[in-house]
Amino acid sequence: MGLSIETLAIPEVKIITPARHGDERGFFSESWSRPRWHEAGITLDFVQDNHAYSAQAGTLRGLHFQVPPFAQAKLVRVVRGAILDVAVDLRQGSPTFGQHVSAEISARQGNQILIPEGFAHGLLTLEPDTEVLYKVTQVYSPAHDKGLRWNDPDLAIDWPITRPVLSEKDRQQPWLRDLPRYFELPTSEAP
Repeated sequence: MGLSIETLAIPEVKIITPARHGDERGFFSESWSRPRWHEAGITLDFVQDNHAYSAQAGTLRGLHFQVPPFAQAKLVRVVRGAILDVAVDLRQGSPTFGQHVSAEISARQGNQILIPEGFAHGLLTLEPDTEVLYKVTQVYSPAHDKGLRWNDPDLAIDWPITRPVLSEKDRQQPWLRDLPRYFELPTSEAP
């Protein structure tokens, strides 16, 4: 049961596609296997699974993240429908700070996106009745739950919609320029 791993323009964010084995009945796929993923170099310890359902196409969730000590890495997959998934680098000192990557993740493709700690995450449903499952490396902590405005002009995310379905919380998230320095890359020591 192999894995296809594609590195995006921000190399810490990856698209992972587990092998599918199909026949006339449908298909079988291991969406997560600790030993197999560890062999591929992905050694995250997931502690919680989440399931999000969006009735309408054009539903935007995000951009969300949790801050230390409850920062989360996420492994996101779609079991029905399709999404445009976006990850924004919030790591101060990173050469890609404030930049983003995006990818279409869908049930049809069977692909997943791995988003490390230090990134804001958002998704836009591209089809009605879309269901998203995602694993996280820390439990949900309301006190550490933060966000970023989905349409921040400094991010220049090319969402294929101008009036998404949003929660009230997501309408009022701060701009990137107003965020505290939540994530710092360690500075390398001089020789």
